[in-house]
Amino acid sequence: MPDFKFSIPYSVRIADINYGGHVSNAAVMNFFHDARIAYLDHFECSEMDIGGVGVIMPEAHVRYHKEMFLGDRLQIGVRIDSMRKSSFLMLYQICRDEEICVEGSTNIVAFDYDKRKTSRIPAQFRRRTADFEERPDWVL
Repeated sequence: MPDFKFSIPYSVRIADINYGGHVSNAAVMNFFHDARIAYLDHFECSEMDIGGVGVIMPEAHVRYHKEMFLGDRLQIGVRIDSMRKSSFLMLYQICRDEEICVEGSTNIVAFDYDKRKTSRIPAQFRRRTADFEERPDWVL
């Protein structure tokens, strides 16, 4: 996963399998979610707190390349690809034995849960992720 500095391992469980005998669509979204939580935790953040505000996901895209099966050992890469004033695009890649099985993206928006509205991305989160992803252009 050369394009991903951050990834987590995952072993496919029986609960991830659907009637077709392969990983379900819902499980893939859960894989993305688990990777996103681990990525945020790497910066001592969570979906409820990236520096005074939380995040919300208004959009997701998934592209399947290969089936995944019970017991498969996967590597789930996640990174921030671009950042705007109040949102950022996260990319995901799920691999088995260095082969890409799934690629996807989620649009993530900074959200103030107390005020129930979008917010600017906090400066500290912006700086820390910009340093990690080597993207100084994200710092305002």
